[in-house]
Amino acid sequence: MSDLAANVVGSAAALCSITSFAPQMVKIWTTRDASAVSLRTYALTVTCFVLWTSYGVMTGAWPIIVANACALVMSAGVLAMKWKFRDR
Repeated sequence: MSDLAANVVGSAAALCSITSFAPQMVKIWTTRDASAVSLRTYALTVTCFVLWTSYGVMTGAWPIIVANACALVMSAGVLAMKWKFRDR
């Protein structure tokens, strides 16, 4: 596989990972209700992105670092809103 094709596939995967959290974030923020969100699932997801970002840093793989750090921010945002709106 060519480097260009691999970069296109990797970029598409990163974009999907990052944007997949946006609808959940918007819904929680607008409704102020996170009861449908699984705390365990998002805690595990955040942990996963922390580990992938760490792996990227340790191996010097900037595409893995950037993609997973961005996804980490998005998933951590959902987790933070789950915590913030937990009593509703």
